[in-house]
Amino acid sequence: MTKSSQAPRNGGHRVLRILGLVALIPVMILSLLFAATPFSQIARGVLFGVVFWDGSDTEHIRVFPANEVHAAASASELPLNEDGTALKAFGGLELGQYIMDQPMQQSLIVSSEDDLDHFLADSESTAFLIVRDGVLVHEWYAKDIDPEALHNTFSVSKSILSTTVGMAIDDGHISSIEDPITDYLPELLEKDPRFGDITLRHLITMTSGIAYDEEDLSPYSDEVNTYFGTDLRRSAINNSIIMGEPGVTWLYNNYNPQLLGMIIERSTGMTISEYVSESWWGPMGAEADASWSVDSFYNRFEQSAHGFNARPRDLARFGLMFANDGMVSGKQVIPREWVKEATTATNVSIGRNDFLEQNYNYFWWVLPDGRYSAQGHHGQYVFISPDDNTVIVRTGRAESTDWPRLLSELSGRIAAEADSGK
Repeated sequence: MTKSSQAPRNGGHRVLRILGLVALIPVMILSLLFAATPFSQIARGVLFGVVFWDGSDTEHIRVFPANEVHAAASASELPLNEDGTALKAFGGLELGQYIMDQPMQQSLIVSSEDDLDHFLADSESTAFLIVRDGVLVHEWYAKDIDPEALHNTFSVSKSILSTTVGMAIDDGHISSIEDPITDYLPELLEKDPRFGDITLRHLITMTSGIAYDEEDLSPYSDEVNTYFGTDLRRSAINNSIIMGEPGVTWLYNNYNPQLLGMIIERSTGMTISEYVSESWWGPMGAEADASWSVDSFYNRFEQSAHGFNARPRDLARFGLMFANDGMVSGKQVIPREWVKEATTATNVSIGRNDFLEQNYNYFWWVLPDGRYSAQGHHGQYVFISPDDNTVIVRTGRAESTDWPRLLSELSGRIAAEADSGK
């Protein structure tokens, strides 16, 4: 075979090789985007925040790296005694009135265990637990859910963070809830001296006067910055802008918990996850390690507004601890005074929300009757009725149901059922 006869074949091979390399480019780019490197976190922020932003999703627990929150060597007692409490509470209740996404064409009344299972599945619930007097009287999980899996709690994380602030004050790391935030974040004074008027109380009640647009979902909006940002410390400092006087206007604002997270870090000399583990998650007797999603492999700052992940049973333990004024197995874990202060209705009212007149205090949603809850996006709830020692945990993938009103109704029915049986 002559050289001239070989040339076309070699040329064809070169073309194929070039086409193959071109085809590999997007594969290589995607590999870089999702590789476990610091660069990948920047790429992730660009990819999700700029190109695909469509709000938070329960599957994002798989996207973000996380810091561990360690449990104790042994779990606190949470005995299981399924006694039909949930079915009794739901029985005869017209559920159609609580469905938000579309009007019900026919009545929806729970009359059997199958009806209850269908309702929970249709509402895209993933777990539903009821604790009464320290006993787990009902425990339900969706068919595809492992009871031992961690669930993203979204803004329930804020109540976790609030509890941690209370512990930092009790341990002497933070002097007072009335401290100016610039005592811990002095760089904010260089940005705007008015930050010196903002206290920790203003942050934890969402009355800081810092601007935040929850409705804007553009690629570089506050929501995208606080959710997909890869350097949340820098974001909290750079993007926090004063729009009004602190203590005057309530505005739901994810920069507030991010700034509080930085204050916990600086005051304790520990990561948020380390301090949570040491100060109360372990002493509470959690049955399993939790985790806290972080902004990036490189920065590893906890997503203070939304990133806490835990088993539903441990969320029930968390709620039960608050229902018992901060006590677990006869030991005071959270200061009683902090529990009361954090969950008492104040004049920080947000008006009517989900058909209930709710207050907001210390990252807790508080009802006038003394019941309160930690709430998160897509319908994550730790609902607490302290007077009757009832805790209800609901996790899910969507919030098509008016859960605050429904859980309030259920806790009342559970208490009435218990009273009738005495």
